[in-house]
Parts: sequence; C-alpha cells; structure tokens
Amino acid sequence: MNGTSFLLIRGIVGIVAGLIAFLWPGVTIVFLVALFGFYAFFDGITNLIVGLKRTPERGRSGAAILQGIVGIACGVVAFLWPNVTALALVLLIGAWAIVTGVLELAAAIRLRREIKDEWMLALAGTLSIVFGLLLFFFPAPGAIGIAWALGAYAAASGAVLVALAIRLRTRAVVTA
Repeated sequence: MNGTSFLLIRGIVGIVAGLIAFLWPGVTIVFLVALFGFYAFFDGITNLIVGLKRTPERGRSGAAILQGIVGIACGVVAFLWPNVTALALVLLIGAWAIVTGVLELAAAIRLRREIKDEWMLALAGTLSIVFGLLLFFFPAPGAIGIAWALGAYAAASGAVLVALAIRLRTRAVVTA
C-alpha cells in the first residue's frame, strides 16, 4: 500500500464519520465522551505513576499526583455518567461564548470613538452571548450541533483527502 492509498482510506473514513455524525449525532457525542474518558483516565494513571515514582532525593510530585487523581476521577465520571459529561462539555462551551461576548461588547464600548463601525463588534458580542445562553437553556440541541459541526468537518476533510488521493494517483499514472 502506498501513501496515496492511505490518503484515500483516510478520506473515505472521514466522509463516513461525517455521515454518521449527521445521521446519528447521539452516537458522536457518546463517542466523544468515551474518548475523553479513556484519555483522562489513562493520562491520570500516567501522572499518578510519575508523581509517585519520583526519587527520594527530589521528593514526590504533589502536583503530578493531584493531576493524576483528578484525571482518573474525570475518566471514571465520563464512563459512569456519560450524559453528565456531555452536558458539562456543552455548558463549558456556553460559558466560553458568554464570557467572549461580554468582552467583545466591552471592547466595542471602549473603542467606539477609535474605530468606525464598532457596532459590528458589539453585534458579534451579542451573538456570542445569545449563543451561550441558548446552550445553557437548551443543552441537548447544543450537543447535537457540536456533533454536526464535527461531522461537517470530518466529511469536508475527508472529501479533500479523497480528491487529493485521486489527483495524486492520476498524476502518477500520467507521469508513468
């Protein structure tokens, strides 16, 4: 198998993953939560081992031990309560959007005498705040939206990789 074949396979997998995200967004969210859970759990174990294996001369690393315990706990929570983990992800994005919106509004007010059309920055801030509030009040559609956004990215990226693989394969045939 050559590099072009790998590109083609990656592209096809991306397109299929994108279609799955659009057709079954719940599966996408469950997969993301499971992936996070695995990562957090094993990252936690690694940090705990690193923290505990420090040499006696240098002392144990309390920060690494604490980070390990928190990672393991987050991983366990993600597996035991996947819906809570998905909800936390959506609410975190909502909080980020609200904070960003407030800061954009503040910047628009502060810069209104220095820049022209500051109302656009204020509008962007308002839209961010509204988006964040919508995620807080309607988290389930927000989770589906996140799944769809990831699906759109996977499908678009996959289509580009397939096109690149076809182009490279065609170029290899023409030059051969």
